[in-house]
Amino acid sequence: MSGFRLVAEFFPMNERDLDSVAKLEASLQAFPWSRGNFADSLEAGYSVWVCRLGGELIGFSVVMSVIDEAHLLNIGVDQRYQGQGYGGRLLRNAMQSAHQGGAAKLFLEVRPSNERAVELYRHFGFRQIGVRKGYYPAAIGREDGLIFDKELA
Repeated sequence: MSGFRLVAEFFPMNERDLDSVAKLEASLQAFPWSRGNFADSLEAGYSVWVCRLGGELIGFSVVMSVIDEAHLLNIGVDQRYQGQGYGGRLLRNAMQSAHQGGAAKLFLEVRPSNERAVELYRHFGFRQIGVRKGYYPAAIGREDGLIFDKELA
């Protein structure tokens, strides 16, 4: 079976995904979203997606849209699959979904210490437009959030 490769598939998140998504989030973040945060996002009608590889949930994204703007609230990829392009695919899916929903611009915040994510966003044409001082909780004190945006076309 050499050359066989599983295809990443994207599906709207549903209630059956909540436990798996919350578990994945907890494995990725020191200060993770709770299952309730994801459930609230579903209930609010946000654009929430999961990425599956061979049926296994390996990533997720959450985007909130308001009028003609969207905000990437959360995105994550299982550590075993990071650096293989799945984060980029999730981000591209989130951007397409936001644009199809009427958003002309996508905003996000990211920790400066999350260099891999900062690099990914810049690769996709996001530009830093500001800093939110003390935005994120940290092991000691708080960490700034870099604000990025991108025009969606």
